[in-house]
Amino acid sequence: PVNPSGYGRLVENDGQLIAIVEEKEASEAQKKIGFCNGGLMAVAGKDVLTILDQIGNKNAKGEYYLTDIVEIARGAGKTVVSLEVLPENVLGVNTRVELAEAEGLFQARVRKAMMLAGVSMIAPETVFFSWDTQIGPETLIEPNVYFGTGVKIEGGVSIHAFCHIEGASIASGASVGPFTRLRPDADLRENAKVGNFVEIKKAVVGRGAKVSHLTYLGDAIVGPEANIGAGTITCNYDGYNKFVTTIGAGAFIGSNTALVAPVSVGANAIIAAGSVITKNVPGDALAYARARQEIHEGKAKTLHARNKAIKAAKKK
Repeated sequence: PVNPSGYGRLVENDGQLIAIVEEKEASEAQKKIGFCNGGLMAVAGKDVLTILDQIGNKNAKGEYYLTDIVEIARGAGKTVVSLEVLPENVLGVNTRVELAEAEGLFQARVRKAMMLAGVSMIAPETVFFSWDTQIGPETLIEPNVYFGTGVKIEGGVSIHAFCHIEGASIASGASVGPFTRLRPDADLRENAKVGNFVEIKKAVVGRGAKVSHLTYLGDAIVGPEANIGAGTITCNYDGYNKFVTTIGAGAFIGSNTALVAPVSVGANAIIAAGSVITKNVPGDALAYARARQEIHEGKAKTLHARNKAIKAAKKK
């Protein structure tokens, strides 16, 4: 490392490792050695217990140094050698600063591997992966996207900006975002579209289905080619238990609809905008569930005058 402070130094002679000297025990000459201990050691199984029994704690820290293994093994006539690797491969993590540095190295490696495997990223430095993220080739990832654990994405997917995805499966041809949150067990099938300000949890969005904006789907099954209007929510939780909403193939759910689970909407059914659906809707049916509109001619003028008077009275 550029600054070896805090690391034990490796003392060698004729290609063999003579000792590992902890910094507090090192002489000024030894502190100038740039070859440092990365913390990994391999000891023959048949010898390890005998060697460990001989480790003492007569040192500046009063600790039992595993690094004493080197001198003990050499004293027993064993051959000890060192292996040089890149510092970043054995980076120590003792503080949150060092943890962030290690995370940065990991992210840089994954981003490079993803792009070499055919994944396109407009601003790679703004995309964050988990250790198990799987993404197929020809997928496009726009800036500021976060992948939590358990994400599996097939090829040819578009992930637009500012998405948060964890525990989700996304099939080929799907489009996600911008500003989408996919929570665990979100399952987007081929060519599904999930747009801006949509949250999906434990729900299947069928092939070619559209959930374009401002929607929450939880504990739901959306059939192929269904259309979910803006402001639709599945009311899946009663404060104690979760319930499932099923929406059939080709169904059209109007904007600002509340689907109170457990409930099902049949194939090709239409739900009028602004409805609160509490009963099952058969296939090919049209369902309204909202108050009847009433019009009172001239009433607005009366209300304006009343409200204006109340506001004026408050200023006195």
